[in-house]
Amino acid sequence: MITMRNIILEGHPTLNKVANPVKTPLTFADRRLARDLHQFVVNSQDEQISTQYHLRPAVGIAAPQVNISKRMFAVHFSFQDEFYSFVVVNPKILNRSDQTTYLPGGEGCLSVDYDVDGITPRAMEIELEFEKFDPKTNKLESAHLKLSGYPAIVFQHEIDHLDGILFTSKVFNELPEAIPAFEIINEEDL
Repeated sequence: MITMRNIILEGHPTLNKVANPVKTPLTFADRRLARDLHQFVVNSQDEQISTQYHLRPAVGIAAPQVNISKRMFAVHFSFQDEFYSFVVVNPKILNRSDQTTYLPGGEGCLSVDYDVDGITPRAMEIELEFEKFDPKTNKLESAHLKLSGYPAIVFQHEIDHLDGILFTSKVFNELPEAIPAFEIINEEDL
């Protein structure tokens, strides 16, 4: 079980390296890592478990954050009737919109153990392909997603981890041309 003591912090060299591609089919160790990453995110959102093990709440975690340089991350969150709960392996962003967005109040990160003032620009929409691992079935299948707003922010944050980038390296006080993620009213705003 992954706990906070397994998560490396800003300044650790693994967080600044581009992670290695994951070979498929997944090895036993990679399947275990995928399940452990996913379970951490699920556990971090369970009040009883997170209190017992002193877990910081999270919607995602990437393998480099547990000092494993592999292109893999887990997500577990819902947004506007869509539920994202799986492990992403070897993601590739195919397209990014020119319009930017940001998370009002700024982003947080398990590998950054202090409050960061400012906001991080993200593409409003992204299109990506990846291998999707289901921790319940142990199945890996090709996937393609188009994401906008908050889900796009979450995925870009985690993909940055795979590219050796922490959000703290691209924080601004304001982004006049960007639309706050939770102020998107309809698709015409995108």
